[in-house]
Amino acid sequence: MPESRRSHLIAVFAMAAIAAIWGGGFPATKYCLQAGLSVGALLTLRFAIGTAGLGLMLVLLRVPIRRREALDGLWLGLVLATLFWLQTDGLRFTSPSKSGFITGLYVIFTPLVALLAGDRLRPAHGLAALVALTGLVLLVRVPGAAWGGWTRGDSETLLAAVLCGFHIVMTAHFSRRSSGWVLAFIQVAVTGAISLAVTLALPAPYGFQGAGLALARGGTWVSLAFMGLLATTLAFYVQSTMQARLGATESAILFSLEPVWTVAISVSGLVPGIREHLSPTQLAGGLLIFAATFVAELGPRLLKRLQRPEAEEAIG
Repeated sequence: MPESRRSHLIAVFAMAAIAAIWGGGFPATKYCLQAGLSVGALLTLRFAIGTAGLGLMLVLLRVPIRRREALDGLWLGLVLATLFWLQTDGLRFTSPSKSGFITGLYVIFTPLVALLAGDRLRPAHGLAALVALTGLVLLVRVPGAAWGGWTRGDSETLLAAVLCGFHIVMTAHFSRRSSGWVLAFIQVAVTGAISLAVTLALPAPYGFQGAGLALARGGTWVSLAFMGLLATTLAFYVQSTMQARLGATESAILFSLEPVWTVAISVSGLVPGIREHLSPTQLAGGLLIFAATFVAELGPRLLKRLQRPEAEEAIG
């Protein structure tokens, strides 16, 4: 197997594994919020653990931090901090499964953001957006409920999904010129620092008040360790390193496995206090959103294959 092909396959499997880890992050986050941690306290602790893990690796590997790499990481950190605050706060008002599926819409937003960066918008991406919109309506709509069941949490999560698109495109660009370790460390450290500053400024119960009771539970530390070490330290290093071998849209497609894992874990009851039951309509909506991710990626390739025989027949 050619080295380039092997390198690409390693990146594909690594990114798919990260999608599974991030999928588990939704019920883990919900558990911490239900335990009594505020959004700010949760994010501060999560990214403090992530910063410590990545910082230790930088020291052990003696990775230098250059000015341009630090600036790239700073920009990524500003976007990351905003989207995580939106997504995490949104989980206070919506379920992990809905949050996972709505977040998965970044697969649709990524090519739209790439369009702003100069990429061409393909017809399949427009079709995927329509399919995803239909799925979103089925997923969140509750007949007879105010606003059709659409909540503040759903709105915050949707905005986070848009920012995920920006983050993926920016990472694809920056990872080609900057160290993956440095990008991961700087953006995680920036997110942790912003979370700490904002949380200290917030009044009760949105700051660190009451965190002691939540942290007295062993499950809270298990969830924080999972999010800090696996979903942050490992995941952001893999993304910052491996995405250089993939395109932005291809990465988004691999990440679309995230809501599938979220639903599987949320429905299984593996996380204490998290046991969801999706209605057939909600499940259909989630499947449509998942299908839209494949339309966005596989649609252009299928059209090329269909057009190729026609072109050859015309020439013949």
